[in-house]
Amino acid sequence: MFDIGWSELVVIAVVALIAIGPKELPSVLRMVGTYMGKIRRMASEFQGQFQEAMREAEMADLKKQVDEMTDAATKGFTDFDPLGDVRKEVASITDPLATPTSTPSATRASPEAAAAGMPAPVSPDATIPQPSADLAIAPEAPQPNDDAKHEAKSEAAKSGSGA
Repeated sequence: MFDIGWSELVVIAVVALIAIGPKELPSVLRMVGTYMGKIRRMASEFQGQFQEAMREAEMADLKKQVDEMTDAATKGFTDFDPLGDVRKEVASITDPLATPTSTPSATRASPEAAAAGMPAPVSPDATIPQPSADLAIAPEAPQPNDDAKHEAKSEAAKSGSGA
């Protein structure tokens, strides 16, 4: 606290011996010691009260944080309904699809979706169009295999070898 060395203490002691006198010096030193003890006790008591107030403030903060976490946890568990959450998600997805339109087989695309080139969503009750007979692909005629070609050539060669 005070930066007093041994040389300064010697100077103070010599001045006190001259000013107070050798006869009264022990009682003065005893009185200074008791006052220093009282000052130290008061300082330590103040420091202890200050530390206790700091601990109480920290405990109040910790209690507040624990209460907030407990409230959040209990609210999260009381509101925990996974089936309800799934139902809400499904309802939010199906609501735009269930809006009535002029054609019952399909819904119209929004202008934003049409501009983006996205197809119109299909409603659940829409029927799937069947391809018309015009678009049906005719099966290909069977092609003779290589063996049949060779047999036909050999028969033609046998029957018309002279011609």
